[in-house]
Amino acid sequence: METFNLHILGCGSALPTLHHNPSAQVVEIRGKLFLVDCGEGTQIALRRSHQRFTAINAIFISHLHGDHCLGLMGLISTFGLLGRTAPLHIYAPGDLEPLLEAEQKVYCSHLDYQLVFHAIDTRQSAVIYDDRSVSIETIPLEHRVPCCGFLFREKPTLPHIRREMIDQYQIPLCYINVIKNGASWELPDGTILSHEELTIPAAPARSYAYCSDTRYMPHLHERLKGVSLLYHEATYAADKRDNAAKYFHSTAAEAAQVAADAGAGRLILGHFSARYNDESVLLSEAQAIFPNTILAREGLSVEVL
Repeated sequence: METFNLHILGCGSALPTLHHNPSAQVVEIRGKLFLVDCGEGTQIALRRSHQRFTAINAIFISHLHGDHCLGLMGLISTFGLLGRTAPLHIYAPGDLEPLLEAEQKVYCSHLDYQLVFHAIDTRQSAVIYDDRSVSIETIPLEHRVPCCGFLFREKPTLPHIRREMIDQYQIPLCYINVIKNGASWELPDGTILSHEELTIPAAPARSYAYCSDTRYMPHLHERLKGVSLLYHEATYAADKRDNAAKYFHSTAAEAAQVAADAGAGRLILGHFSARYNDESVLLSEAQAIFPNTILAREGLSVEVL
């Protein structure tokens, strides 16, 4: 199966502490690396994770709170010092662009690579990135500032050829891709072997949804139907539900309800309030609603299944 992995660099603590790093994740799909959010210290976490972080070609910023973007200029500068030449694409709310331009003039005015900024509208769902392997679309969220999540959808792959059929009927190797794309094969006696006889269906396409800072949205699950893996903020336990609503955050139980309503495969909780030295209370509340839940932690790598 093609690679589709999530690497958590920072759990997204609402307040950076010695316990957790600010938000940052690497999504790895078929050899491509995408960085999602870039809180302070992200480049240090990238080095510790042993990721090929110089191969990152796109960065996605959910919103302009410091714990999600203050590490960006440092990473941009480091890319320059390491001799990067490939363009770096940044997808973020439009208000970030003039800030980056001002910082670039001060800290790294002579980059040998191009920064390509893509302003995103956090109020609507739209495909903002698309290639042969993956499409990435925005997920409108409700926070104190314009904010969106990101939904990574793997592109379907071609079916697998049945090797025993190739060997038995001596089908030329040059014809394998033609069969994978839907063709049948005619034997010398005129017998037709159908595409279905010659192939095995590919594994279902997978998906990953990153739901950054947001209050509980009763209809959010409609955008996430059948998602393979969901990351959803869980800043508070249920006894702080009023705080969650006031500050536009979610409880662990609310995150689990989104996962359950969406029919998600798995749920990762993150963005914990600094009040919780032991986040097991959050995990227990979520698992009571959605059992297949785990807690985010620095250095955690999860295969998207």
